[in-house]
Amino acid sequence: MRPRPSWGWQDAAACRGEDLVLFFGPDGERQPEREIRERKAKEICAACPVRTDCLDYAISRPEKYGTWGGLNEDERASERRRRMRRANAA
Repeated sequence: MRPRPSWGWQDAAACRGEDLVLFFGPDGERQPEREIRERKAKEICAACPVRTDCLDYAISRPEKYGTWGGLNEDERASERRRRMRRANAA
């Protein structure tokens, strides 16, 4: 069983109070709209004081949807693989 996550970092998140649709796009979203939405979400993440905590949480779960810690789903999958390779090499 996984340990219960600590959510304390969320209190300092730059996205706190933002519209969730910015980070988790609507069903049926087209690619051009997705790119614009993700760019806006990533701009908020870039200035976030808890970005690393957010990304670590999303990778450890793993969160399948949305922008977390400045990375979208595909980017997090790549980061997860990179971290696993690094851990296996150690």
